[in-house]
Amino acid sequence: MTLHYDRFFPQAVNKALTNEPPGSWIPDVPENCIRFNAGYPAPDLVPLAGLQEAVVRLIDEEQDLPLQYLGSPRMEGLRQSVQDRLRFRGISLSGAELMITSGAAQAIDLVGRALLGQEDWILVESPTYMEALEIFRNYTDRITGIPVDEQGIQTDLLRQLLDKNREAGRAMPKFVYTIPSFQNPTGTTMSAERRQQLLQLAAEYDFLIVEDDAYGELAFAEPPVPLKAHDTAGRVIHIGSYSKVIAPGVRIGWIAAPQRLIEAFDWFKKDLNASFVQATVAAYLEKLDFPLHLETLRNAYRARRDLMLECLEQAMPKQVRWLVPEGGYFVWIDVPGTDTGELLTKALQLGVSYVPGKYFFVEPADGKSLLRLSFSYVDLEQIRLGITRLAKAIAESD
Repeated sequence: MTLHYDRFFPQAVNKALTNEPPGSWIPDVPENCIRFNAGYPAPDLVPLAGLQEAVVRLIDEEQDLPLQYLGSPRMEGLRQSVQDRLRFRGISLSGAELMITSGAAQAIDLVGRALLGQEDWILVESPTYMEALEIFRNYTDRITGIPVDEQGIQTDLLRQLLDKNREAGRAMPKFVYTIPSFQNPTGTTMSAERRQQLLQLAAEYDFLIVEDDAYGELAFAEPPVPLKAHDTAGRVIHIGSYSKVIAPGVRIGWIAAPQRLIEAFDWFKKDLNASFVQATVAAYLEKLDFPLHLETLRNAYRARRDLMLECLEQAMPKQVRWLVPEGGYFVWIDVPGTDTGELLTKALQLGVSYVPGKYFFVEPADGKSLLRLSFSYVDLEQIRLGITRLAKAIAESD
């Protein structure tokens, strides 16, 4: 007898399982392919020696403590480091308003788990971070995208939608999810004016803002001020991460939010705090000149960005357009008249990969001609060669 396991799942789980599987956007990249799809830190910028020294020092000084359930006393030092970092960026909060998470992905999931029911409506930027879409679809299928332009989310269109729903007597969104600084995938940064408008709309229409600030410190000029720094009403849930400035494998992120929300998120957080990793990162930060470290990262990624833009200008057919990011990891490209999902097959044959734009949209058809390139993971020579290969793939697809 064959068991039909779907009958054991709650209705909400069966509904979620009808979505595309998590990670379905990740291309099967052949060996020696230039990985413009990889939104990872550059291998030469991952602090191997510093982390290795931190692990040795931690075990020498604390023996088994970091490996026990109760963990290391340094875990509180990590919380203090995050608070200090946030204070430097204009966000002052108490310890009760901060939660350390296993990366930003767990933070986003906790927000969805604690705040969303199947009937709740949320708004996201269009396009937006594909893994956030995957997470939110586990809790609700009522997701609407608000277009992004060079200045971030189009708050005039957001107001029009909110007005329309209010006039129709429909419920307001539970929250708006935004990546205001060096957005994934577009690389755009929300203007100061639109940041204020978004905060005003949240107060006027009574919704929360989920601010994903994963790239916020990787500015090539002056870092933008986070939304949370201007949040006087307690409406912004600020999410951050060490993934982009230390390493994604350390899985250290956080949520900064009003205490009542932190208490609700903590109710569902069952990872037992990953104490060894937290203690290791805390030990690493004790010896780190963080401003100097950030400057090193910014200079390295700025050089990669500049070279990618230069190569695009030299190699791309005239119809191809792109946005210029002021920080972060990504360049967003439009290839009018081309299905970038189909183009990927040709690009992989020529030895270059990217992420088709369709995966970043609530409605995949909206991203048909778009694609995301990451300049963070590849070196300068790979950027030159990869853009040449991509330009050839586009030219041969015409």
